[in-house]
Amino acid sequence: MVLGLSLSAPIGPVNAAQLDKGLRGGFMHSWAVGLGAVSADIIYMLLVYFGMIHLLDAPFIKAFLWLFGFFVLVYSGVESIKYSGELSAAEMRKSEAPLSRSFVSGFLMSLFNPLSILFWLGIYGSILAKAASEYPVQQLLIYSGAIVLGILLWDVTMAAASSIFRKFLTPRVLRAISVLSGLSLVGFGFYFGVQAARLLFFH
Repeated sequence: MVLGLSLSAPIGPVNAAQLDKGLRGGFMHSWAVGLGAVSADIIYMLLVYFGMIHLLDAPFIKAFLWLFGFFVLVYSGVESIKYSGELSAAEMRKSEAPLSRSFVSGFLMSLFNPLSILFWLGIYGSILAKAASEYPVQQLLIYSGAIVLGILLWDVTMAAASSIFRKFLTPRVLRAISVLSGLSLVGFGFYFGVQAARLLFFH
């Protein structure tokens, strides 16, 4: 569980998106982003478990993931900045955007984040290798479930914090936070873009 919390806690694209969605749509929208990200994490856990994660280690696949991640993050960040001016009290009371959109946003951010692959391959992979040699399958499932539980716990915390913020902060402050989280997403996006360029042109 602590491992799951430590994976989720550093401020990254998903946390920035959760904060933005929570300010705009409340708890459920923020949590939907987190659930989308967890779904992508579970896919990577399964790939590690079945020994298929090494396929994602190929330079071309890595470059594609960095590049796609760049587009997803920059688009999300620009959208957050673009609509920050419309973050009115009326919108804060009721968000008309479907929850599925928030879920897909979190899912894509996590799925096309090569840093997620590095985590699951490096840390989870080594835990899995050690546990597989010492414990039965049931124990592996308990370990994996505890990691996912830790991630979910952080997602609920982030969703609750962002939805509480929106009740106490003024629209101007909320707009400023929305712009900052958007800039953060664009920043992460450009980092992904630089990594893609390095792999494609300077490798």
